[in-house]
Amino acid sequence: MSFLLILNITLLLLVLFSVTLSSSSSSSTEFVYNRNFNSTNINIYGNATIQNSILTLTNQTFFSIGRAFYPQKLPTKQNKNSSIFLPFATSFIFSISPCKNFPVAHGFAFIFSPSMVINGALSGNYLGLFNRSSSGDDSNHVFAVEFDDFRNEEFEEVNDNHVGVDLNSMISKYSEPAEFWGGKNGEKLEKLKLSSGENYQVWIEFRDFEINVTMAPAGKRKPKKPLISKPINFSRVFLDEMYVGFSGSTGKMVDTCRILAWSFSHSNFSIGDALNTKHLPNYVNPKKFMYKSKVFIICVIFGLVLVFGCCSLVLFILMRIRKEEKEGEFEDWELEYWPHKISYKEICDGTGGFCEENVIGIGTSGKVYKGVLKGGEEVAVKRFNHDTQHGMRGFLAEISSLGRMKHRNLLGFKGWSKGKGGKLILVYDYMENESLDKRIFECEETKLLNWEQRIRVLENVASGVLYLHEGWEFEVLHRDIKASNVLLDKYMNARIGDFGLARLQHQELVTDTTRVVGTLGYMAPELVKVGKPSTATDVYSFGILVLEVVCGRRPIVMDEPPLVELVLSLMEKGELSNAVDERLKRQIECKYNIVVAERLLHLGLLCASFDPCVRPTMRQVVKALEGVKCTECNEECVHVSLIRKVNSAASWSKSSTDSARVNFPTLDDILPYKYFSGDSLSVSCFSVEPISDSLSEGR
Repeated sequence: MSFLLILNITLLLLVLFSVTLSSSSSSSTEFVYNRNFNSTNINIYGNATIQNSILTLTNQTFFSIGRAFYPQKLPTKQNKNSSIFLPFATSFIFSISPCKNFPVAHGFAFIFSPSMVINGALSGNYLGLFNRSSSGDDSNHVFAVEFDDFRNEEFEEVNDNHVGVDLNSMISKYSEPAEFWGGKNGEKLEKLKLSSGENYQVWIEFRDFEINVTMAPAGKRKPKKPLISKPINFSRVFLDEMYVGFSGSTGKMVDTCRILAWSFSHSNFSIGDALNTKHLPNYVNPKKFMYKSKVFIICVIFGLVLVFGCCSLVLFILMRIRKEEKEGEFEDWELEYWPHKISYKEICDGTGGFCEENVIGIGTSGKVYKGVLKGGEEVAVKRFNHDTQHGMRGFLAEISSLGRMKHRNLLGFKGWSKGKGGKLILVYDYMENESLDKRIFECEETKLLNWEQRIRVLENVASGVLYLHEGWEFEVLHRDIKASNVLLDKYMNARIGDFGLARLQHQELVTDTTRVVGTLGYMAPELVKVGKPSTATDVYSFGILVLEVVCGRRPIVMDEPPLVELVLSLMEKGELSNAVDERLKRQIECKYNIVVAERLLHLGLLCASFDPCVRPTMRQVVKALEGVKCTECNEECVHVSLIRKVNSAASWSKSSTDSARVNFPTLDDILPYKYFSGDSLSVSCFSVEPISDSLSEGR
């Protein structure tokens, strides 16, 4: 009896163990495929194929879908009434290789699906999972991990090489670029190119409501850190039983997606180690011979062009340096002349490369720059616009003579140089107070020259012009006396600039001796007509300068009569004092003398006489300026005869309205002008007869 009881209990325990074992085996699945896929262990649909025991989902067929599933449904829960999902671990090795001469897209996905068949799913971006209307619908019950090599902005994808976790939708819940944690200690993210054809191993694990996705090149150990590790809830996704497998698709762009090995388990999270990663086929496209590829040919052509360009640039730079060195070299004959040549580099450095900010004057022949030579000496640098076409040697011989001219009222000449293209550069002393033109017309009233300073400037200019005419071994004509060519030093002493250069420029630029060189408003009438300069034409220009300084008005002003004509008209009316600069009348600290002012105006008119024979010489002008301020002249004064003419003219101007006018000299007695106003001209024109050479050269 007892024996039978023991036997019954034993049989009952065996039955209970068998039931428990059966229940456990029904809720746990595990398989491993190492390049042994076949029609019995894998169900394939659409464009999927099995070739040489390797599962191929897509090929270069356009707009195709390929699916492959484990043949049997797998449980997702321990029992139907449980709300806890079974954990699982799967690992597979895949390769996505590009098709020759086709753009690459769209990849594949590992999926859990309630159905194996393709029912209304779209190819291309949808990977054969959903269509436009079903994507995002909870009734899909699809969980997928996509390996996508095309970026679709509609699905908010991060790039064209990413891994995403999808729940019932093509818009991934989690997404990361395809990378793996590598490096020495597994702390460095390294990029993977999904469509390179390389073999990659993936580990997908789910337990405790967390999904982990890890990947690495096949053959490497599983990284310690997953690429994606996020919480996940399958309550709206998983049914009690689901199919597990893969789905891939193509569109206008294609690629070949292959699964080389696959393992799955509900309990063994080391199942991935069972995959054989050695001796796997290689699907990386063989590289073309470099010399046959288009990229190589383009690179060679580009390289040749680059080398040629670099060689040309180096040759150009060397030639330019050589040219600059040659321009900076001193030839033996150049050392014979004084001042000596200054190197072009020193001048260029001293002017900041002829920077526009250093321009202190602009003339018809070129610009004037402020510069600093070695040693800190400030200079004015004039760079001419034209080059020396008819020989530098003769040009320098004449400049050398001018450079040796020394006078307190001539601008100091420092040296010369040849610029690019043979253009002449002259270096002068720098004048701190700039030009007379600026201190009369282009400055504030606080910096305006007062009466005494103006008289001293005129005396200085007259002295300098006299030296040019009579004080040197040969006669030098300035030919361009004007306010802008009168420079002022720090003591307000005047110095004449550009002396003799008009003549030199004339010789360099033209061979026609009738060409006029000068400035409009300062040129004598006979110079305009016959083009023959003389000391008398310089005297005429000085007379205009005298009127300009006293009147504070330029020789020619738009819509107004010329300065000479204006002063003459005021003289005829007996209102000569009205010609004086009104700003001088407002100066309190240094008042002008009306008698001296009128004498200066008469002197200016005398110098600007129409007839060059009437004009005084510069020596007479200098003496006249000495006597203009003299109030105790007697018959022994050297300048008394000229002063008598000036005073007589002044007396006539004051009494021009009296009935006894015939008792005083007429204008013709002192300034025999014969002028007329042309209808077609805005200035007075003087009728003049040609002047003999003996007259033009004898002054």
